[in-house]
Amino acid sequence: MTIDWNRIETSVLADFEHRMRQTQQPPQWHAEGDLYTHTMMVCEALKAMPEFQALYRRQQHILYTAALLHDVGKITTTRFEMGEWNAPHHAPVGSRMARELLWKEYGLCGDAEAMKVREAICLLIRYHSLPPHAIDMEDARLRLHRIAANGLLTPDFSVKQLCVLAKADMLGRNCEDQQQMLDQIALCEELAKEEGCYEACYPFLSAHTRQAYLSGTDVWKDQNLYDDTLGEVVLMSGLPGTGKDTWIARNLPDLPMISLDDIRRANKISPTANQGLVANLAREQAKEHLRNHQPFVWNATNITAQMRESLISLFETYHARVRIVYLETGWQTLQERNQGREHAVPRGAIEDMLGKLTPPEACEAACVEWVSV
Repeated sequence: MTIDWNRIETSVLADFEHRMRQTQQPPQWHAEGDLYTHTMMVCEALKAMPEFQALYRRQQHILYTAALLHDVGKITTTRFEMGEWNAPHHAPVGSRMARELLWKEYGLCGDAEAMKVREAICLLIRYHSLPPHAIDMEDARLRLHRIAANGLLTPDFSVKQLCVLAKADMLGRNCEDQQQMLDQIALCEELAKEEGCYEACYPFLSAHTRQAYLSGTDVWKDQNLYDDTLGEVVLMSGLPGTGKDTWIARNLPDLPMISLDDIRRANKISPTANQGLVANLAREQAKEHLRNHQPFVWNATNITAQMRESLISLFETYHARVRIVYLETGWQTLQERNQGREHAVPRGAIEDMLGKLTPPEACEAACVEWVSV
């Protein structure tokens, strides 16, 4: 897929500019004024940085687009509380807003390369606030390794790129602690280099060791842990209409499947009704397979980390090895497939789900795959 970077970089803020100009920022950190002014200053600072100029053109495009959208989440999260402006959780909110925009308006979806490029941008936005503060975090090393592991899914993302964006973010503002924050970003860079995860994921000796370390288990990252898992659980993820049933039939035809859609239909439970019974029935089926060390597929949308986390915790309690398979297709193709289904999901519901979608990160399971279908 050929990406029209000129169109993206010249028009990506068109729908946001007015609201960005109206979005205030705390003057002690942003004396330059409104959000739009700050964003333009960040982009200019980025282009002037030697680290940016030394990058390949593709990497420059990804970083510049991330800079344009890095604080877009402040539009919806900014509030005036306790006498000052705050924008709590603006980074994860902004990453989801950027994903929806790049997906729907610029077609960065349904193609393997487009997906990797889009998610590199979204990961940069999601974590751009971390480098200035990482050195003060008790779990700084672990956080950096978790973030760096995403380079296994999209090689266009790294802690190095993240620190370049964080520097531009600091240079593109007027504040008294600018040099202090730049120094802390430099310390973050040194820590990531020391940990071996600055430019790519640390080269763990096995996926099992990587997952044990990234999950917070007290293990040495250079160990080659004995794999004591008792069978694999495949956790599907993706929007309705992506083709999960078809993919399972083609790739895992012999595995038992737990389908929340099938459970709903068998028990005559509407998708809009309380889903407590559906979840309980599905979990009981899963536990039966897990007790018997029987590999199986869990087939549902699982579009957020929170949805996946509780299931992964259940599976790993029974010593299962978890493999997450995230499926994605083009926006128009998805809608056509959905309309052709016997039980179509309303378009408005799918658009709402796209706004909440967060594809799985590499640290979530021993194996994470992004698949374009």
